[in-house]
Amino acid sequence: MTLVDLTVPSLHSRRLDTLPVAIIGAGPIGLAAAANLVERGIDFVVYESGGQVASSIRQWGHTRLFSPWKHVVDPASRRLLEATGWELHAPEALPTGSELVEQYLEPLAALEPIASRIRTGVSVEAITRQGMDRTRTANRSTTPFLLRVHGPDGVEEVTARAVIDASGTYETPNSLASSGLAPLGLADVADRISHALPDVLGRDRDRFAGKHTTVVGAGHSAANTLLALAELAEQEPDTRVTWLLRNASAVRVTSSDDDELAARATIGRRVERFVAVGRIEVVERFEISRVGRTDDGVRLYGARAGAPAQYDTDVVVNATGFHPNLDMLREIRLELDDIVEAPRRLAPLIDPNVHTCGTVEPHGFAELEHPEPAFFLAGMKSYGRAPTFLLATGYEQVRSITAWIAGDLSAATNVELVLPATGVCSTSLPAGSSCGVDSAASEPAAASGCCS
Repeated sequence: MTLVDLTVPSLHSRRLDTLPVAIIGAGPIGLAAAANLVERGIDFVVYESGGQVASSIRQWGHTRLFSPWKHVVDPASRRLLEATGWELHAPEALPTGSELVEQYLEPLAALEPIASRIRTGVSVEAITRQGMDRTRTANRSTTPFLLRVHGPDGVEEVTARAVIDASGTYETPNSLASSGLAPLGLADVADRISHALPDVLGRDRDRFAGKHTTVVGAGHSAANTLLALAELAEQEPDTRVTWLLRNASAVRVTSSDDDELAARATIGRRVERFVAVGRIEVVERFEISRVGRTDDGVRLYGARAGAPAQYDTDVVVNATGFHPNLDMLREIRLELDDIVEAPRRLAPLIDPNVHTCGTVEPHGFAELEHPEPAFFLAGMKSYGRAPTFLLATGYEQVRSITAWIAGDLSAATNVELVLPATGVCSTSLPAGSSCGVDSAASEPAAASGCCS
């Protein structure tokens, strides 16, 4: 039997207008959504699972973005900040993740209209409609959202008029195993597996110095870590670096010489040079299926060129990319592309087989809509497994979404975005690296934590 919605979808409902918009994630995109809602005079609450705003960025704060300040500050946020005397210094300079947080996101989050609406240390466990699961249709568009959240005071349920999920993907890395499933034995070696973008030359130095590290992944997060490890190997004897690839050859991370984000243009060539002189060993066509513990490290089991193989190392860096966590959205009616896991109408615009960051077409609420009215994925999470995301793209997304929530269809549909011509999308080398050239944090088939 086909269910038919008996209500007429509306941007406004007296029942809903008294409720806040729920924003999930207090990173750059979530806070940009908050700033746009402040300008629209619409109430909101931001739920951040970390103990501070921008908790994911803080984990890779040592990296330097390849986009300058002028491209990584949201326009609405800038207007709110400048009204308090804040200034955007050195718009052409490239900030580190930590500088982005300290000089922009923390001051933004501290503004009174926003600070009072942020709930840190609160994770959203599930989203549904109040009193109905995903199978019920009648009056769905005028029924409040219900969010089950877990915070310092335990589990509670809160309601919202709309939901903007900007929770990102950094906390859900792709698997080391070629199957996409967690490799057998992973729990036994978890302490010897590093998340992508470790601070090799800083906070995490002792974990890698004098060790044999194998970086798994074919994209820019792998390249970023390989270059930092190669520099560490110059400083610390007995440090070895291996690049393990599933393919017959490395997926090159070079971009064209006319890349308008010049700091990114030479990354691939530098990796190639280190490989050529033997500072980075390459193991190609190795597909991991199982991992095991050795006395000193990790043994990777699988197949190489179709034959059974194993490889021993001290530490593994999982740089295989990221994917969206959709577990909390089980009761939400989503329309996602089967492959990229992005909203179906957005997926063709960001297909990594066709597009780079700079060739993604402007898009807003219309491309981000789902069968669930007033629910939106925004930012990196909206890109699913595609690595073509830029912060500027996410800022335009939430500007359009918040205009739609406000009932301003003219502004919501007038989507404009000018991006620099780009070859790849990325975050960068560790701050203070003597080479000073940026790289990206994702591989072609899996999204990064943040492109900027």
